[in-house]
Amino acid sequence: MTGSDADALHTPPVTFMGVPATLDLGGAKAAVLGVPFDCGVHPFRIGSRQGPQAIREQSGLMRRYNSEFADFDPLTRLGLVDRGNVRLTPGKVQDSFERIQAAAALIHDAGVVPIAFGGDGSISLPLVRAAARRYPGMVLLHVDAHTDAYSYVESDKYNTATQFTHAAEEQQVLASRSYHIGVRGTTYAQGVYDQTRALGYNIVTMHELLARGFADVLGEVKDAFAGRPVYLSWDMDVFDPSCAPGVCTPSWGGFSAREGIDFLRGLAALKLDIVTIDINTVSPPHDVQNMAAYLAAHVAYEGILALCRTRGLDGPGA
Repeated sequence: MTGSDADALHTPPVTFMGVPATLDLGGAKAAVLGVPFDCGVHPFRIGSRQGPQAIREQSGLMRRYNSEFADFDPLTRLGLVDRGNVRLTPGKVQDSFERIQAAAALIHDAGVVPIAFGGDGSISLPLVRAAARRYPGMVLLHVDAHTDAYSYVESDKYNTATQFTHAAEEQQVLASRSYHIGVRGTTYAQGVYDQTRALGYNIVTMHELLARGFADVLGEVKDAFAGRPVYLSWDMDVFDPSCAPGVCTPSWGGFSAREGIDFLRGLAALKLDIVTIDINTVSPPHDVQNMAAYLAAHVAYEGILALCRTRGLDGPGA
């Protein structure tokens, strides 16, 4: 049996939308990186370490062409590849963070944009550290039901609510020009928004976003981000649990699927210099018919389109 015959008898590994599984970044402008990590500190809702593979599996329902908005193949134009998952042990937080940062840094060093699939929201900190090393003056666009910029004690320094506290304190991002958008709902502590603003961040709650309208808020973001590298963190709990039930911390009153997709398309139209995308908090054990994972795959697709638009790869002759 020849090599080609053997290939016909085996299925390749499951990758995002069937892109090549490889560590080779030659010719790639973006690369998927799975980050199968969660802190495991929630009393009863643990499982987002399984998120990367669930997103990949559900991406099989996605198609490469959108005849109305993007009648081209963005995966091919970006040369997208899937580098698999970071090898880590979730119980070892510091070691895991070091491995996540190192894996992302390898992608950045090749001049390629990481598209990271979490994992819980804490993965953003090592990913931000890796990006800031290459892109000083970076700003953050964090789309989430929670600011994840809470205060902490040394005995619980790294958790799912402190990643952007550390990002500001370490000056990994320019907080005064960074935004938390879509925040809402109940919290365990008092003064959470005041704490976030004290770090320098800007907040646009979900209530304010819907009252002002996407165009107005995105216009403000465009002005604040002008000329700066942008880190985009998309927490799937910004969606309402009715369309994304399988997330770490669901909160009622979020985006419908259509609203979230429309917001992403408005963001793509700004043509920001996005240097990293992370999509986090898909928790397969709590999902219903893989709804959150499938929606996360669509979020990733819209993020890939945004990268194409920024790089002028969305035209008919690109």
